Amino acid sequence: MMILNITGMSCGHCTAAVEKALLAVAGVESVTVDLETNSATVDGSAAVEVLIAAVVEEGYEAVVA
Repeated sequence: MMILNITGMSCGHCTAAVEKALLAVAGVESVTVDLETNSATVDGSAAVEVLIAAVVEEGYEAVVA
């Protein structure tokens, strides 16, 4: 399990976009995005660099919590 802090999310559409982007990464098994804590919990074997790149491509910023 990996937790990412996401910057730039402000609504349900944002959380859905981040969740969809992370789920599209090979090796990701499940994703939970929390707008209240501005975080995403990712289960699976994907590399952190690839997860962050997927979030950045959607227009948000991400760092390992």
